[in-house]
Amino acid sequence: MSDLRIGDFSPAAPVVLAPMAGVTNAAFRSMCRDFGPDLVYVNEMVMSTAVVHRNDKTRQMMKFGPDESPRSLQLYGSDPDMLGRAVHMVCDEGLVDHVDLNFGCPAAKVTRKGGGAAVPAKPALLRQILRAAVGAARPYGVPVTAKFRMGLWDDFRTDITTGLIAADEGVAWIALHARTVEQHYAGEARWDAIGELKHAVDDIPVLGNGDIWEASDALAMMAHTGCDGVVIGRGCLGRPWLFGDLVTALSGGVVPPTRRLGDVVDTMTEHARRLVAHHGGGPQETFAMRDFRKHTGWYVSGYPVGPEVRRRLSMVSSLGELDAVLGPLDRSLAIVEGGERIKRGHTNGPRKVSLPDRYLDDLDDATVPDDAAVMALSGG
Repeated sequence: MSDLRIGDFSPAAPVVLAPMAGVTNAAFRSMCRDFGPDLVYVNEMVMSTAVVHRNDKTRQMMKFGPDESPRSLQLYGSDPDMLGRAVHMVCDEGLVDHVDLNFGCPAAKVTRKGGGAAVPAKPALLRQILRAAVGAARPYGVPVTAKFRMGLWDDFRTDITTGLIAADEGVAWIALHARTVEQHYAGEARWDAIGELKHAVDDIPVLGNGDIWEASDALAMMAHTGCDGVVIGRGCLGRPWLFGDLVTALSGGVVPPTRRLGDVVDTMTEHARRLVAHHGGGPQETFAMRDFRKHTGWYVSGYPVGPEVRRRLSMVSSLGELDAVLGPLDRSLAIVEGGERIKRGHTNGPRKVSLPDRYLDDLDDATVPDDAAVMALSGG
């Protein structure tokens, strides 16, 4: 666990929250920390170019709670200069304690501009980006980490090369989502790839990501692959208590039974209130509750509450409406058999990989996309 140290901070267990767009904001992270204190919780991904241009929407997304420590932020970009400048800015302004770099986002709008999971296809460009980021963070003592996928598709694997370059350029640890870009979120994560990466890269910690729905899955992944820790994505959607279960399991304790609906209701209610406060409260309550709607389906996934309750939850627009739907529910209800393993979040795929025109013609090319085109992704 000391290998995952961030400054003076050493996590209670080798567990990291994966940044998820529209999900891992300060309100959600605070819920997770309540159940699993002293872990690494990463903010949602922001674009390095938008950071440099001080885009208002991006600055709002970079909010951390006043008591949040360490403050972990994920950046993405395909321009080494912009990435380096963004890292320098967030470090110099004292905004972060840890920077994670995204080389795994499979979204077409990102990869078709040469960002996210498209970057590792060009090792020279990848090396320049990593060197710029690590170099910009080093004077501030801020560790830089990287998360990536297995490759573009099965016949175009990049994970081993990416891991070796990351280690060579001074990255503190790496995390592998054991799926390809083409696979998107379909099928099963291929944990064997995590073991192969761990075998190839022994200089820095290797974390595994993919299909950890219960604490027992983390134990199984680490035993199967020899990886040094786990990154939790979709498994914590509607289940922020998973982080507490993980700390217990990794410490050799007995994980508590699956929560009854009453515990779920209490957690939902608190999460919604924190999200309203995060968005500013008052007139922003309706906006915040619209943001919360996606969480309601994740929370009640696997619980036999009925289709009408699910429909009403998907339409809540105030805290009062949420209380009115949740109040009459039978708090003693247990989850259905296998309910914990019902997939939540993205399930789409496989999908054709979107790349810039002729992107793979010259893998040694380090040309970066036009700045204006990249900025269009952030709406600024």
